[in-house]
Amino acid sequence: MSFLPKSLFAAFLLLSAPVFAADEPAQAGDAPGAVATLIDKGFGFLGIKYRLGGTGPEVGGFDCSGLVRKVFGDALGLNLPRTASEMARLGDKIGTKDLKPGDLVFFNTMRRTFSHVGIYVGDNKFLHSPSAGGVVRVETLDSAYWMKRFNGARRLVPDAQAAPYAPPVKVPEALAGE
Repeated sequence: MSFLPKSLFAAFLLLSAPVFAADEPAQAGDAPGAVATLIDKGFGFLGIKYRLGGTGPEVGGFDCSGLVRKVFGDALGLNLPRTASEMARLGDKIGTKDLKPGDLVFFNTMRRTFSHVGIYVGDNKFLHSPSAGGVVRVETLDSAYWMKRFNGARRLVPDAQAAPYAPPVKVPEALAGE
């Protein structure tokens, strides 16, 4: 029985791995890179101003659902509904103990359920576009404000894709909420 030299075997593995073009979005079926692509795309919008009805930097900023829609669209090619309440009807319901990066988190910020949405990034933190005067930032679910208003979570990216991603350890201090 003959064996391939280790260097030849390693080259074979590298050449046989799937390759994705950098300018093409990962698809919801591309595990495990889908969640990493999603979170990285979201972090690329840190610091962008809030704008009611906003759908991107080219129109002056994002509102919460505009940010989520843009991130999921660019990263995964998913065309999500325009409002947080419509997004809350999608995917699988997830308990707080089962949250994984890429899950959507919903809040009651306007005296109605599912009036605000963000993207869970791990370590009990979420990315969102908060409100007038704010910018896209990462905040903790542990704060009294967000805990009191939490409405639930939904998973749009399948479990197998959500599990392996480990979020970055540091968020720039100026962009992290209290």
